Amino acid sequence: MSVPRIVRGAALAAAVGAMLLAGSGSAQAADGTVGTRETVCAQDLFVRTEPLGAWMGTLSKGQTFLVESKRSGWAYGFAYGDINRRGWVQDGWFC
Repeated sequence: MSVPRIVRGAALAAAVGAMLLAGSGSAQAADGTVGTRETVCAQDLFVRTEPLGAWMGTLSKGQTFLVESKRSGWAYGFAYGDINRRGWVQDGWFC
């Protein structure tokens, strides 16, 4: 049984589109470095009282966070921007 030509064409178009998006030069998020004031790459990054704790506020893309310590995929530090206080954010969302 052969695959119809239109299905093969759609699959090829999807693959080409995915390759173009992957190579578009968009910024990729990275882990924070202790002692560094990092820039948020995520559209929204929740600041919490503790890892998985209560929500304190949201950092927006382009705002900064000073990483003071890290623990199990979370970063603790000072959230600049609209929050201006210490808290926890999920690590891996910095430029």
